[in-house]
Amino acid sequence: MPRRGGAHRRLLSPWAPVQLALGLLAGGVAVALLATAKPAASAWVAAPRSSADRVGSALREVKSLRPGAPPRQVGARYDHDAAMPRHAEDVASYTLRARLDPGKHTLTAKGTILWKNASSRPAHELWLHLYLNAFKNDRTLFLRSPFGAGRSGEKAREWGYIDVHKLVARELGNVDLWKHAAKHSPDDPDDQTDIRVPLPKPVQPGQTLTLDTAWTARLPEIVERTGYSGSFYFVGQWFPKLARRDPDGTWMHFEFHPQSEFYADYGRYDVTIDVPASMRVGATGPRVSSHVSGGRRVVRHVIDDVHDFAWSAWDRFQEKHERIDGVDVRILYPPGQDDNARRELDAVRFTLPLYSRLYGRYPYPVLTLVHPPEYARNSGGMEYPTLISTGGPWYAGSLGVRIVEDVTIHELGHQWFYGLVATDEHAWPFLDEGLNTFAEGTAMRAHYGNGSLVDAFGLEISDRAFRRAASSAYGHDQVVALPAPRFADFREMGAIVYARTGTIMHTVANVYGEERVQQALGRYARRYRFQHPGPQHFLGVVREVLGEDAADNLEDALFHRGWVDYVVRDLQTARVRTPGGIFDRASGRDTVPREATGSDNEWIGRVLVFRHGTLRFPVDIELLSRDGGRTRRHWNGRGNWTSIEYRGPSPLVGAVVDPDRRIALDDNLLNNAISSSPGGAPRSLERSLYAAELLLGALGP
Repeated sequence: MPRRGGAHRRLLSPWAPVQLALGLLAGGVAVALLATAKPAASAWVAAPRSSADRVGSALREVKSLRPGAPPRQVGARYDHDAAMPRHAEDVASYTLRARLDPGKHTLTAKGTILWKNASSRPAHELWLHLYLNAFKNDRTLFLRSPFGAGRSGEKAREWGYIDVHKLVARELGNVDLWKHAAKHSPDDPDDQTDIRVPLPKPVQPGQTLTLDTAWTARLPEIVERTGYSGSFYFVGQWFPKLARRDPDGTWMHFEFHPQSEFYADYGRYDVTIDVPASMRVGATGPRVSSHVSGGRRVVRHVIDDVHDFAWSAWDRFQEKHERIDGVDVRILYPPGQDDNARRELDAVRFTLPLYSRLYGRYPYPVLTLVHPPEYARNSGGMEYPTLISTGGPWYAGSLGVRIVEDVTIHELGHQWFYGLVATDEHAWPFLDEGLNTFAEGTAMRAHYGNGSLVDAFGLEISDRAFRRAASSAYGHDQVVALPAPRFADFREMGAIVYARTGTIMHTVANVYGEERVQQALGRYARRYRFQHPGPQHFLGVVREVLGEDAADNLEDALFHRGWVDYVVRDLQTARVRTPGGIFDRASGRDTVPREATGSDNEWIGRVLVFRHGTLRFPVDIELLSRDGGRTRRHWNGRGNWTSIEYRGPSPLVGAVVDPDRRIALDDNLLNNAISSSPGGAPRSLERSLYAAELLLGALGP
């Protein structure tokens, strides 16, 4: 999920397209917060001890393959949809009804939660996420930093909360469990987003609980993800939501951290929403009924095989519909945003069938896009099952900046990497945001070409190039594969989780083959559809499809701060001369004088190339001769250096390592080339010869 700050207001300079590209968050350009958003200093929002302990435990257990060891072999049958699971196991299902009071910005709600203990151990407690309490006051984990909150960096102006009135367990004698619920999150009396609910007796593996609940929710003025602004509502994390319990019986519960997202079990959602009759509603899943009575509009949405439910309502929504690849696509957008709605439809029209082909067919009958009004922009750039929010100003497209398309494609990709492959976004955000950023770059380049992010006034910038730049700035700061709370702030997390993971995957695809990497990602997405895989499941499929070298490089880059910098260190060239000296021959000792000059038609040369860092990608070196000739040599990347030998009819005058710019992770492109005077000592890089090529490498695909 990307989030953007206020940079879109700074568009009146001659460099407006570039500023927009660098200033707005769109899909994989989440790292625009590097330059725009207020920092969310984690020194002020550090996770309480229980959460930190769980995070530390998760880090220690990476090699133990938790939450479960991957199969020895996934197999090529998951390269196609036939073997893909058709449905999820229903673990947590919700039947809910909510009535919106727009005057008070409150929801009055009730419902039933059906939960199955799908683990191997008895459950002695439940854990409920009450994430609206993140906006209750300035002391919550989400808001306590004095430097801002969350990904937008903006604080709440109107508070929000959720008050649970009852939680009755039918199978446990209709006891009201809420009377004995914890009052706050573990070890954090100022936070109420992660609540333990003890059970009077254990629920055995395979048994179910039917929980009747009622609650009142007050929506905050939009901070991000959820709330209201004027008469616009975007409503996420609005109900008491059960944490997921892993197969070994561990509850994967956590407070609502400003850098974190969500993790939950699959189930069936049957939700009835009651709003003023003037409002249009967009929600997760297909609408099965709608009627207006007494000045109120009541809509019901029902969907299987999802792990969350969100909705939006506004009395000014415009609407477009189109059937795309068998899916009813609906766009809700503000007045005056018809061009953006057209661009969003175009992006979905291209990307939905592409992702279905690459990562397994989209299984739901509907997809709803909500483009919020500009004053509610912090609700944009968010993903829920079958419901995504987009964003961007009405004039972005006219400036040649594809911010609207990018955020649309990024959030659409989350239907797979978050929605259909439900990894733990709190513990392993790179499996969600990072892989999705790579998928986003694939679609953006395929649809829009080299200027996939900016194509204006003769300037082309790809989204991949922008991610590489952001990744380089932060690449050595932190390990990629960390839990969300372990990053210093969201600028760092955006640069590393989004940008660096995308750049890592881009490099692996360049080196080992785009088709093979897409095959691996598709095999992973199909095999673990409707499941909750961890990092080793992903790495296992990569190893199976791409081999040991690729998997080792990928693991080093993700888990060990792996990096690489190829450096052309030295170039020498000389004429071929007849060897001089004293030679012992069969006829006797022979003295041959050294020739003062060599052949004008035969030259030799040598280039020294060094590899700095831990990653060992194979790479090409291109040798340039004075007569315009170009010769390629290949180095397997093993060892710290290699000597590239040259022989030809013209002197060697230059060398470029990685001329096709396959190693997107290369730390410094400015040391990738060298030139030399014929027969002379080597000189440092002649920028007049190579700057243009290196600039293209920085801005190109």
